[in-house]
Amino acid sequence: MSATVNAKRVAFIGLGAMGQPMAQHLISAGFEVFGFDLSPDARQTLAKAGGHAVEAMPDAMKDADYVITMLPNGKTVRDALLTGNACGGLKPNALVIDMSSSAPNDTRELGVELATRGLRLVDAPVSGGVKRAVSGTLTIMAGGVQTDIEEAEPLLKSVGSQVFKTGPVGSGHAMKAINNFVSGAGVLAAIEAVVLGRSFGLEPHTIVDILNSSSGKNNATDVKMKQFILSETFGSGFALGLMAKDIRIAADLAKTLGLRLEALASTADAWDAAQKELGPAEDHTRIIRYVMDHA
Repeated sequence: MSATVNAKRVAFIGLGAMGQPMAQHLISAGFEVFGFDLSPDARQTLAKAGGHAVEAMPDAMKDADYVITMLPNGKTVRDALLTGNACGGLKPNALVIDMSSSAPNDTRELGVELATRGLRLVDAPVSGGVKRAVSGTLTIMAGGVQTDIEEAEPLLKSVGSQVFKTGPVGSGHAMKAINNFVSGAGVLAAIEAVVLGRSFGLEPHTIVDILNSSSGKNNATDVKMKQFILSETFGSGFALGLMAKDIRIAADLAKTLGLRLEALASTADAWDAAQKELGPAEDHTRIIRYVMDHA
């Protein structure tokens, strides 16, 4: 990465469990990072890592070449950028990179609105959770104009090991929702398999071992069942409410496109019901408790 690129100013909005290590990787890569979060502790952590912590969002974006948002949903992203014209202090033609999980059609609308303000948008949600955010090995799905994605790549490659170009603005968020549908469906399938097998008399660890040596292997059986679910540590670092939100985005997208996808609809309903019963802040692996209560 060139010294000229490294000198570019980056506003990083959202210094949570994912955003904090991502912002620190950008600092390590040589970018000048101005970070904002509602949490004073999060801002202080960024400052200790060599970033510039600011107490007002517009101050983070003032004269920035790039804005990265890592926030809970698209509404929060929109509010962060547009409320009080917070993005008005950005450099002309600045590039906004939304790495949150948002509804793809809302992202398209945001892209149009930002364009009227002379700004560009790339949606670049991530997969890999807190562990891979810390290691800088996230998978990134980037939607936008080809040249904008190419411009964003030095930043994206500072926080991720793989960057996939998915198509126009909104396509990255569509892909993220699709990915989390498959992930969430896999979690439910693995848990229900264990509940079924244990009811018959099979030992849960044996069930998981056999699944992982057979065609039933998936991400949940490989990295979640023993590690977080059977151990009852429930520490994957990804909230139940966020999983439910992403799967519902996928289900809503299917409806918008006139598709009747029954597995997607039932998966979205199950995660919605689980978050209402257990609470959205619970780790998503705790959904086993919902499954067992309703088995």
